[in-house]
Amino acid sequence: MTSGNRIAIVGAGIAGLACAKVLRQEGFPVEVFDRTPDVGGVWSATRRYPGLRAQNTKHTYHFSDYPMPADYPRVPDGQQMQAYLDGYVHHNGLGEHLRLSTEVVAADPVDSGWLLEIRDKGGIHRTSCDHLVIANGVFSDPAVPDFHGADRFRRAGGQLGPASKFHDVESVRGKSVVVVGYGKSACDIAEAVSHVAASTNVVARRLLWKMPRKLARVLDYERLMLTRMGEAHFRYQELGRFERFLHGRGHSFRDTNLDVIQELVTKHMKLRELGLVPEGRFEEIAESTVSLTTENFYEQVTAGRIAVHRDATITEMLGGDDGPGVRLSSGEAIQADVVICATGFHQRVPFLTPYIQRQLTDDDGNFRLYRQILPVGVPNLTFVGYNSSVISALNAEVAAHWTAALLRGRLALPAVDDMRTQVDERLSWMSERTNGHHAHGTAVTPFSIHNIDEMLADLDYRLPLRTRAAQWFRTVKPSSYRGLGERRTQANEAAPGIQVSAGT
Repeated sequence: MTSGNRIAIVGAGIAGLACAKVLRQEGFPVEVFDRTPDVGGVWSATRRYPGLRAQNTKHTYHFSDYPMPADYPRVPDGQQMQAYLDGYVHHNGLGEHLRLSTEVVAADPVDSGWLLEIRDKGGIHRTSCDHLVIANGVFSDPAVPDFHGADRFRRAGGQLGPASKFHDVESVRGKSVVVVGYGKSACDIAEAVSHVAASTNVVARRLLWKMPRKLARVLDYERLMLTRMGEAHFRYQELGRFERFLHGRGHSFRDTNLDVIQELVTKHMKLRELGLVPEGRFEEIAESTVSLTTENFYEQVTAGRIAVHRDATITEMLGGDDGPGVRLSSGEAIQADVVICATGFHQRVPFLTPYIQRQLTDDDGNFRLYRQILPVGVPNLTFVGYNSSVISALNAEVAAHWTAALLRGRLALPAVDDMRTQVDERLSWMSERTNGHHAHGTAVTPFSIHNIDEMLADLDYRLPLRTRAAQWFRTVKPSSYRGLGERRTQANEAAPGIQVSAGT
């Protein structure tokens, strides 16, 4: 592709902004579309539920060349995250390339690229691009279950909606609230509303293991999830030398470490006393995402301000003389003025034609993307942000460099059949590892560092040995990847054709 080719990016969240910045640096004209009036994606003011905070600290959750403001707290809240991303736009001169409050409603492939149908305040328009980047994210389309009796519930005055549409804690003051789900957003919202609601009930189909930010003097969430040593405790598809030891002859060392963490977590949050010990082993915390403990959630459970109904689902929504409510699979009926669903997301791209959608996914709805970026066999199309992780900004940024190299013809890709085989093997491994609980849109947690290593290997670039060695015991620093485009070019010129094996 030449620098004159126009690139359209759908989504102005972390991934879309990173891609726009990198592709602009490569000389491509870019245009970024987002249906919301502000940038941010999951951090947009239109989706900011009460209690929303970053999982990571400001030291790990930022772009490589744009650190968080020094006056930010250690863990930024949703408003600060959106402001940070807005600052990234201004810092990199992306404002003139944004088309906010503009939704892509259809994208049709044509010989020269894509014909887009967009909707803004002025109506429906058409435009075109030579290459389409989909950065709508794997957390953009909330899934609300089709509850039996929902209409009756609403007629009785009940309110039902997704977590991303719940913005005002005061709106539930004195009301009975039911939160469906047990992930981070469910517990965040339940804790926030428990201080003002008449009652707060959490309906959890399946309890998940959660990790406190700080667990012991030498152990915290980021040390487990954002070091090579911590990541090595979870079995990857292709094992490096030390990982083969941990999952082979040294498995007792690994198992003991995870058992100790499990016991510390159980005691720290008093899960036995509360009857909230999840089934299974602690390593299941990393099936497709990692759930962080919401501060004060279990304290509110202990105080009786939150009731958790474990291993339960809503079988029916009620309405009548007694007012709105829900019936659980246990048979118990609960009063519910408001039901908030933190029940995951649909992972789909609705503006693509059915034919293209069939090319992108398998029969189970899994996106078939090589390196979580390239749909094999669909020309002029890539994804970014579908390698969602606990360091999404950095993973998306490296993926953007991968995409730029692809468009410049600098990537030596495997044969098409080999790429398809690798995609099939990865999906099979994900399904087996998670018992089918993986994200269909794809995610790389807890293997954020592995994912970056693989993309860098494709780019024939390896971090300095000293940096890689430090990452075994210290959390990843995004600044270690600063200036990747320039450094990679210099490395290639100094040592052309060097092949770097992934997973070592």
